[in-house]
Amino acid sequence: MGVFKKGTNWYIDYYVQGRRKREKIGPSKAQARVVLQKRKVQIAEGKFLDVHRYEKIKFEDMARTYLEAYSRPNKKSSRRDSISIKHLVAFFANKYVHEMRALDVEKYKIQRLQKVSPATVNRELACLKHIYTKAKEWGKVSESPASKVKLLRERNRRLRYLEEEEIKRLYNACSEDLRPIVAVALNTGMRIGEILSLKWGDIDFRGRIIYIMDSKSGEKREVPLNRTLYVALLGVRKHRDSPFVFCGKDGKPRKDIRGAFKAALKKAEIEDFRFHDLRHTFASHLVMRGVDIKTVQELLGHKTMEMTLRYSHLSPDHKRRAVEIFDKRMDTIWTPKEKLEDSDWLDKLAKALTEAQSGDSAGVAEWVDAVDLKSTG
Repeated sequence: MGVFKKGTNWYIDYYVQGRRKREKIGPSKAQARVVLQKRKVQIAEGKFLDVHRYEKIKFEDMARTYLEAYSRPNKKSSRRDSISIKHLVAFFANKYVHEMRALDVEKYKIQRLQKVSPATVNRELACLKHIYTKAKEWGKVSESPASKVKLLRERNRRLRYLEEEEIKRLYNACSEDLRPIVAVALNTGMRIGEILSLKWGDIDFRGRIIYIMDSKSGEKREVPLNRTLYVALLGVRKHRDSPFVFCGKDGKPRKDIRGAFKAALKKAEIEDFRFHDLRHTFASHLVMRGVDIKTVQELLGHKTMEMTLRYSHLSPDHKRRAVEIFDKRMDTIWTPKEKLEDSDWLDKLAKALTEAQSGDSAGVAEWVDAVDLKSTG
């Protein structure tokens, strides 16, 4: 603790709970000493304005509270939060939430990067940041140690999709009850959660539309029902006591298809593939068949174009079509002279051919010269 001068003003310098504080007092050194002495007394008595006697809450307890009081009741990604929290708790075990510092979080980043991808680390950091956001709202801490910690640059944006021959192999390898689920994913790009929560009332067979009422973005969207999927859904046996399209014998929606899907992949001899990649397959084939990116975005339900633009490079003719459109629009500007020149050349060529046919050797020579001139220029 001490006083120091900077310019014409005096400042005081002290620590509160390990954190450095500096205050500008004014031009009087004597006043700075008085204020500093006052701060010492306030800190000793726990009455300093910036000092709050927070509960000694261990991080694992705060994380559990966050999961039970907020994540599970409000977030569709609560399962992802559970996984993230498992790793966060293992690292921050026995630490109190009000004592954690940004350096602790940076050390966590370094350790996790040795085991998982930057994308995974970012999901865990996002979870940590939100835990502290809620902790502040609930009056448990005054600030977050992760607020100024930057996320990692992600370079592993996975884009795995199936070729047509692989799609056929996978579809044929699926069990009878899995096949229509895969058909929905391949023909609509719907997420697994959206598919398994699909109800018969969400499908308009007459209008050929699937209404997705409970999407990840929280917004309703519509996906047209093509003929292939229309036939596949008509073949799904309805449970008389359940509104869900894909449900078990008890009428409850299916929770997990990972085992059945893994078995189908093995039978089809397809490696390094997840169910979510069926969504990528849907989008990729749309783009490669010339469907515009905006339409793909609407079908997938992406909030931003950035997510959808990952697929833009898959269309080899996308840029070529763009410049051809530009060329056609600008045709009236730079082609009249060229067309006139072409017209003059064709007239000369026609005349030369006529003379050549009549046996005029000079005409033949003129015809050859005309062809050479056009081919070289």
